[in-house]
Amino acid sequence: MNDDTVVERELELQLVLSPDRSIPVPALLSYRARDPYAVHVTFHIGTDHPVNWTFARELLVEGVFRPCGHGDVRVWPTKIGGRGVVLMALSSPGGDALLEAPAAQVSAWLERTLVAVPPGTESGRLGIDGGLAELLAPTPADDLWLCDPWPSDESADGE
Repeated sequence: MNDDTVVERELELQLVLSPDRSIPVPALLSYRARDPYAVHVTFHIGTDHPVNWTFARELLVEGVFRPCGHGDVRVWPTKIGGRGVVLMALSSPGGDALLEAPAAQVSAWLERTLVAVPPGTESGRLGIDGGLAELLAPTPADDLWLCDPWPSDESADGE
């Protein structure tokens, strides 16, 4: 697999307005191998500018099985009307939203992301180790940098 791999899934979420009322919101789940720790959710809310959220893939993976998260993003599984759903509570300065996603579709999409970039291999995708090795590799100029440019305060003639 190369770093250009993208795993996407369009689905319809429900924006929960009250216990008895929700409205459909088309959304796009997106995962990019070159950004291996993150998932991206784009909500198409009927305006020229969709709403984008990015949060940890691990948060969504865990949230399919048990409540997790705090602050701006919280995710938890539940059953509504006998069907499994994943609820996402999103908070921002612009407002709060509670979204309901079909658990089977989210889980299937997440499984594809986990096949594309298995858990524990994300850091290898970022090239951090190679970049640090290159950055920290000694160069001929290091010999000049490491020597003391100022003579000692002790005078050689004993003054």
